[in-house]
Amino acid sequence: MKRLAVSLMLLVAVLGLCACNTVNGLGQDLEKAGEAISNAAKK
Repeated sequence: MKRLAVSLMLLVAVLGLCACNTVNGLGQDLEKAGEAISNAAKK
């Protein structure tokens, strides 16, 4: 069960990184995620 969970997390991480294509895209994605977290914390 634990192996399945780890495998699924790795798959999601790889697919997420592939979607970014570049380091610049990854930076933009992280920035947007940070803004969303910050906005949620303010509410």
